[in-house]
Amino acid sequence: MFRLLGWLFGFGMFMALGAVGAAAIYVASVTSQLPDYTVLQDYQPPVTTRVHAADGTLLAEYARERRLFQPVETIPPLLVEAFLSAEDKDFYSHSGIAIDGVVRALRDNVLARLEGNNSIQGGGSSITQQVAKNFLLTSEQTWDRKIQEAILALRIESTFSKDKILELYLNEIFLGLNSYGVAAAALNYFDKALYQLTLPEAAYIAALPKGPNNYHPFRRTQQGIERRNWVIDRMVENGYVSYEDAAAAKQEPLNVIPRASGSQVYSAEYFTEDVRRALARLYGEDQLYGGGLSVRTTLEPRLQEYARRALMDGLIAYDHTRGFREPVASIELGEDWGAAVAAIKPLSDVPEWQLAVVLEVGGNQARIGLRPENDVDGAISPDRVEGVLSGPEIKWVSRPVQDLLSVGDVVYVSPVAGKEGIYTLEQVPEVEGALVAMDPRTGRVLAMVGGFSFAESEFNRATQALRQPGSSFKPIVYAAALDNGYTPASVVLDAPIEVRMSDGSVWRPENYAQEFYGPQTLRRGIERSRNVMTVRLARDIGMPLIADYARLFGIYDDMQPVLAMSLGAGETTAMRMTSAYATIANGGRKIVPTLIDRVQDRYGKTIYRHDERVCEGCEATDWHGQGEPRIVDTRQQVLDPMTAYQITSMMEGVVQRGTGTAARALNRPVAGKTGTTNDYKDAWFVGFTPELAVGVYVGFDQPRSMGSASTGGGMAVPIFTNFMAKALQGKPATPFNVPSGMVTAWINPNSGVKAFEGQSAIQEAFKPGTGPNSMTSVIGVDVAAYDAYQREQMMQQQYGSSIVSAPQGGGTYLDPNMGQSRWQ
Repeated sequence: MFRLLGWLFGFGMFMALGAVGAAAIYVASVTSQLPDYTVLQDYQPPVTTRVHAADGTLLAEYARERRLFQPVETIPPLLVEAFLSAEDKDFYSHSGIAIDGVVRALRDNVLARLEGNNSIQGGGSSITQQVAKNFLLTSEQTWDRKIQEAILALRIESTFSKDKILELYLNEIFLGLNSYGVAAAALNYFDKALYQLTLPEAAYIAALPKGPNNYHPFRRTQQGIERRNWVIDRMVENGYVSYEDAAAAKQEPLNVIPRASGSQVYSAEYFTEDVRRALARLYGEDQLYGGGLSVRTTLEPRLQEYARRALMDGLIAYDHTRGFREPVASIELGEDWGAAVAAIKPLSDVPEWQLAVVLEVGGNQARIGLRPENDVDGAISPDRVEGVLSGPEIKWVSRPVQDLLSVGDVVYVSPVAGKEGIYTLEQVPEVEGALVAMDPRTGRVLAMVGGFSFAESEFNRATQALRQPGSSFKPIVYAAALDNGYTPASVVLDAPIEVRMSDGSVWRPENYAQEFYGPQTLRRGIERSRNVMTVRLARDIGMPLIADYARLFGIYDDMQPVLAMSLGAGETTAMRMTSAYATIANGGRKIVPTLIDRVQDRYGKTIYRHDERVCEGCEATDWHGQGEPRIVDTRQQVLDPMTAYQITSMMEGVVQRGTGTAARALNRPVAGKTGTTNDYKDAWFVGFTPELAVGVYVGFDQPRSMGSASTGGGMAVPIFTNFMAKALQGKPATPFNVPSGMVTAWINPNSGVKAFEGQSAIQEAFKPGTGPNSMTSVIGVDVAAYDAYQREQMMQQQYGSSIVSAPQGGGTYLDPNMGQSRWQ
């Protein structure tokens, strides 16, 4: 008997040792390829890049995983207690594995096997085990993975503090709505920072790790409330919350308000998209969408709103002159017109307008149904709101409403101020445009609008549209002349000119009015935008020189040195033109436009700064008699400051007496230049005050004529003036800075000679050693040619003929290349 018992004991020991050996071999095979858990020490999760306006307003966020890293010390105790109650109440007391959780998991899985269910019924994982799984393992539900998870949890617990493990967990876990980590969840679900969360909100976030889609706030609202309340009950059991507070919290609805992605300032979409592209070029896609960059941009939200409104009003005003085109769509009304019109997506960045469907037409008005709003969960509101589209309120259309619209037509409408339920008709303009507002001292882009609606077209006409600047390029030609011996009082002949092209054809530039005005000062030439004068001036100083100035000002990278380019025949952008004028405005320092002030990495270290000026003495730790710190401007001086003031003064004349007189309404010093291209395809105005440089462009995306009245002065200047009036409201009028050494003299504005008492005169600025002439000297034309021109003018007035009789029966004209008379 004893022998049998001994044999059985020995056999049992042998089997036990065999089992232990087999288990050891199994565990060794399972753990042989465990990942290195020490990498958690240097954990750098993908973090959302946040873009802010100049005043700190959040503009946009960019992330593949929306995450904001939150140190555990800054996570509110309420939220920590909610997660511990929901996930691992013994977290701070166990060694990495929650024994009661493992027992529950074994029980559930055994019962499932007995019932024929072979899937794993929950793993009973502790928070540490979840860290091991989320960071180092896959999510496959196998026993091998569970054993690896447990072993890693023990090793992690022996290496890291409890707070560090909790920090990793709360920042990594996925919580739905593309939220990774608790800080992102608080923003995306409730639009709140962590410290602002209430008890029911914290409990709901803590309810989500088991499966966010199972407790979706809109699709599974009741399940979400039940799970939240379960978490609150666990918090009561653990002593974190009183019964009374828990009872009140459980009565609350979820109150989830999904946070919008993309641009957070509705008028800044073009700006933020350009910032996004710039960041991608600088740092790459991975850093942009996961580097946790903090970007401070140059945008001033107030100015951006003014810019968007000014451009929008200008484009609409022109479009109204073209009449009503057609409805947005036409639909069958059916039983529920609301659902039908709700299927049409409106322009999200034009909140002033609403889509509406025509329900009934008659008597110069229409009964309309407004597109239903979408609830917070995206569902269509059950409310159906009707209104009246009143014919007399559609002041830009002459035809009655019944001739314009039919039942089922979908159109944009806007409410009439002060008249409840009355609406007027709107339409998206075909014409497009851009506005850029820049600080001329730094190149910081304070506002930028790239079109009527970003939702309609993401093409940025401020930075991507290449258009001919027309006469707005002329200040560069005149600046080159003033920098090379000319004065504002220099006289150039405005008379017919011919330029023979390389193919043998002849180019005959004309002025806007198709008339010629004889000898004109440079000031008069730019004020009245004389094309022929500009061509003569460009020929005299040489197009290669002008091409160099165009490159220095950043308008063109490599301009062809042909005379047509002096009239703005090349293509450039509104951003480049504005920065060129800003260079003039600041006294000739080269401007490099920027949308970004600085970029900081996830640790707060500045890795990019636009301002590259050097501050001498700013690093001193204390004062011991040294002078004040000095900021050294290292930017290139591309234009003589005196020349910059002269061309500025001449462009003030454009506003006071020339083609930009609509800007006089600002009642402050303003300089600028209009531009209108051939066949009225492009209308420009670029101008500045000492505080602000602004460029405006208007034109069709596919260039075509806007009509004979569509000039820069008629279309672009009003937009400029509208914006500047609001942007500078309340600011005192500031005169342009006059460089020391400039001298002034009164001149005759017609002849450029020194004016005498009693004559019509204008005060002109001259560089030292220069001044007005005592008699008129016409540059680039000899006496014989000038006499011939005068005779021709007389004959035109007397006989309406452009040919002057000659003894041989020929005529005389000005040689386009030599400026001399010739017989033909």
